[in-house]
Amino acid sequence: MFVQDLHIYPVKSLGGIRVKSALALQRGFQFDRRLMLTDTDGSFITQRVYHQLSLLQTQLDEDGIVITHKKDAEQQTRIPFYRNGGESTTVSVWDDTVEALHLNEDIDEWFSNFLQFPCKLVYLPENGIRPVDTRYAEQGEQVSFADAFPYLLIGQASLDDLNSRLDIPVPMNRFRPSIVVTGSSAFEEDTWKEIRIGEVRFKVAKPCARCILTTVDQETGIRGKEPLYTLSKYRTTNNKVLFGQNLIALNEGLISENDPVEILLYKD
Repeated sequence: MFVQDLHIYPVKSLGGIRVKSALALQRGFQFDRRLMLTDTDGSFITQRVYHQLSLLQTQLDEDGIVITHKKDAEQQTRIPFYRNGGESTTVSVWDDTVEALHLNEDIDEWFSNFLQFPCKLVYLPENGIRPVDTRYAEQGEQVSFADAFPYLLIGQASLDDLNSRLDIPVPMNRFRPSIVVTGSSAFEEDTWKEIRIGEVRFKVAKPCARCILTTVDQETGIRGKEPLYTLSKYRTTNNKVLFGQNLIALNEGLISENDPVEILLYKD
């Protein structure tokens, strides 16, 4: 059993990037969801509501993050690698209130033109405080602008099982994982309590409850009913549709594609 894919999502709710290796930090992979779009009141903007965000692809280069429209490559902007400078601003992610840094009005304008309403791009600095839910944290871990946890792991076999039940298969990008593993059986990840990948030990904190974002085609921005409808028939617990496992890194280190996945503890 080993790592098949690794993904980072530099801007929350925009397209992700497959990487060969990634530095696993407490908040998530390096560069993962440290940036986020908000409205003028500071509330986070999500692909759940604005499906067209799926059409914006991110890419890393030497100077920063490049954002390109998947259907029109001429629509492009660049976000220089952020430093701990900028105007402090209070933003909200679900029930969390966080102090972030507002980056650049020119970048705001580009995203505002794309979305057709005023918005801002903000950055979570190193001293930004957003704790992981204390019911699951081990040592007061922090999280970036991800929904709730720093990492999401999914087994390829679990997606294969789902796709065997669908008329039209869906790709893994519907579920926005950080880590995809291969060599496990379908939903075997549900039984894990602690694992090691590369240099890093992870706590398997809880199953990931899925939402309508999984129904948005990441290439067209069009929403359908699948795969959530089918998943709900056989992966529902306490009225939540579960797919994948949320992780917390217990130490920092490098992990890479093809790294073995070692199961250290199983759930009772």
